[in-house]
Amino acid sequence: MPVRSETLQISGIRCERCVQRLGAALRGHDGLESANANLMGTVTLSWDEERTDLEALLAAMARAGFRPAQPV
Repeated sequence: MPVRSETLQISGIRCERCVQRLGAALRGHDGLESANANLMGTVTLSWDEERTDLEALLAAMARAGFRPAQPV
C-alpha cells in the first residue's frame, strides 16, 4: 500500500463552514487516508496510490467548489 502525501493551497476556503464542506466532499473517498485543511486554505492529503490519485481527489474538491490556488 504505497501512501502518498501532498500539501496544496486551495482557493475557496473562507470560513469554518468551508472547511466542513471540503471535508464532506472528501469523506468516503476510496483510498483517501487523511485530509487536513485550515482556514488559510492549506490542505494536506494522504492517499493510497493503488486506490486513488491526486486528480480524483482534486475532482472531488472541484465538485464542491474548491480548486488549487496554484498549478499542481
